[in-house]
Amino acid sequence: MAVYTHLGAEQMAALITHFDVGTLVSAKGIAEGVSNSNWLIETTGRPDRDGGAGSARFILTMYEFRIDIGDLPYFLSLLDHLAAHGCPVPRTIHDRDGALYRRWPDDSSDKAIALIEFLPGVSVSEPTVGQARATGAELARLHLTAADFPASRANGMGLDEWRRLAAECGPKGLAAIDPWLADLVAAELPRLAAQWPQGLPAGVVHADLFPDNVLVLGDTVTGLIDFYFACNDLYAYDLAITHLAWCWDSATGALRDDVSAALVAGYESVRPLSPAERTALPLLAQGAAMRFILSRAFDWLNTPTDALVMRKDPLPLARRLVAYRDNPEIFA
Repeated sequence: MAVYTHLGAEQMAALITHFDVGTLVSAKGIAEGVSNSNWLIETTGRPDRDGGAGSARFILTMYEFRIDIGDLPYFLSLLDHLAAHGCPVPRTIHDRDGALYRRWPDDSSDKAIALIEFLPGVSVSEPTVGQARATGAELARLHLTAADFPASRANGMGLDEWRRLAAECGPKGLAAIDPWLADLVAAELPRLAAQWPQGLPAGVVHADLFPDNVLVLGDTVTGLIDFYFACNDLYAYDLAITHLAWCWDSATGALRDDVSAALVAGYESVRPLSPAERTALPLLAQGAAMRFILSRAFDWLNTPTDALVMRKDPLPLARRLVAYRDNPEIFA
């Protein structure tokens, strides 16, 4: 999440009138993330459902880039599907006409907005073993629950996009971040593309389950959020992305073995991995690292200077790629 587009109070209030959520009380920009503009919205609520008197909170998202508006029905309907089946995800708040989203500022615009539920909980920067186990289990439940979701979407951040991002950054751009990064991408991207596994179990995946996209209270997961990279891909790749994001000490860069074991054990408590999936995990984790190295590098080089957004350093993920490559026993 981030804020690229700045809206005045009158504009924000006018947007909220399109939804049956009461009148606007406050709006606060959210700086985390990199792809869309987001605000925490407080309204007077709907007296028949929310109690009124400033009692309702929502997340308003404006889709800026890296998201095709044509994909919004997939993302937003997926939230409704998962929520209806008991997964801890936010429901989409449909507008007064029943639409999942609205174009902004008008029907001819290439931007869109959507309103979703605000869920309780906090995101953590250094997950506990219990939080990792619970997140692994919820990820597996998501995979199983979405098995009968009728829509399908290809992974827009797959191998072809890795190649495009690498070309857009170019060796000089990557070297401007760090010369080693340019060498690493040049050596590892072709290898990963050539060795990428085929035929593993697949279905709907989150594809971006970093700790800031998980809300917890204690060791209980209260929310899985930010589904805007969700797609149909390998289940084990989704677990590998989550491992990349959850299982490394942010200060030292070292693997947190206990968190790693708990995350995988939590996942397998709901959906056991096949032998082929477990064998593929080290390579899938390297691919997960490459995917986020390249998107972060591109954003590092191209984020507008006036955007309310926190740029993310790709180098820690580059070091994790090397660790996955050189230590496949991480998943033993």
